Amino acid sequence: MSFEVIKPGLLSTIQDEGRYGFRKHGVIVSGPMDRFAHRAANLLVGNGPEVATLEMTLQGPILVAQRDMLVAICGADMGAEVDGMAAPLWQPFIIYSGNELHLHYAAQGCRAYLAVYGGFKADYVLGSRSTYQRAAIGGYEGRALRAGDVLEAEKDGLASEVVNEVERRGKFVSSTILPYYRDNPTIRIVKGKEASSFTPNSWSRLLSQSFLVTSQSDRMGYRLSSEPKLELEAGLSYEMISEAVVAGTIQVPASGQPILLMADCQTTGGYPRIGHVITADLPLVAQVKPGGQLRFQEVTHLEAQEQLLLQAMDLKVLGAGIKTWLRGL
Repeated sequence: MSFEVIKPGLLSTIQDEGRYGFRKHGVIVSGPMDRFAHRAANLLVGNGPEVATLEMTLQGPILVAQRDMLVAICGADMGAEVDGMAAPLWQPFIIYSGNELHLHYAAQGCRAYLAVYGGFKADYVLGSRSTYQRAAIGGYEGRALRAGDVLEAEKDGLASEVVNEVERRGKFVSSTILPYYRDNPTIRIVKGKEASSFTPNSWSRLLSQSFLVTSQSDRMGYRLSSEPKLELEAGLSYEMISEAVVAGTIQVPASGQPILLMADCQTTGGYPRIGHVITADLPLVAQVKPGGQLRFQEVTHLEAQEQLLLQAMDLKVLGAGIKTWLRGL
């Protein structure tokens, strides 16, 4: 075993890269809301990006280590403490058997990711360990953690001499590639298939107004609010034949208030799609708490692809450096 759960936090679930290849059967992808933080945490402890981490939302858990482990926490700053002493963020560290890891309310951001060397064991369903609560599959019995649960790692911990060297060297993620988490980010989007169905004023408002992230927001989608509402051209209907949607799709129902789909979104939707958040900016969206605000900026498809490539290159460099470092221990 690796951790005993003393308090589970508000919503703590096991997530890996997601459940791909089954959308044609109506099975959603799931996976981490903030893929950058999930991947960075894994890389810091020598895992591949596909390994399962613990996603913690708003209020973190209290966990007691059952053995010595190499771990990393990335994403939101939850004021992590080990036995009352501050634990590092975006940096691997050793937690020893009997230590209590306590993550508090997120002071900055919304979601943090705990990675352990070897990854967490979890139910493997349709090619993924990701938790999808509505279907009760994957993760820890298909649900969020509860007090008394015991998390296990896939691999044994590192040798004691490696543990000492890890603490001495202090490897960390450079601030130059860290996402800029904040409560009111400007998010880049490309036009959706039905963007031309909206009035010109509505498209202008999408790019000029701030949109409140309401309390009716979750892993399936963020319900946004702003006035005046977004409107279709006269005579067009908000109800349409369902078509494919993905994380980042911005749909607009009859209320005129957008819904920004997230990691647990459905596979198809029947509302007009005014835009799509670029993949590279979804981590920024994932770290906005309810009550925060989003602004949107239009970019081209080429710019969207370039930003995703740059983000992938940053993670590749980080991963290569960590692997070289661990091999040298």
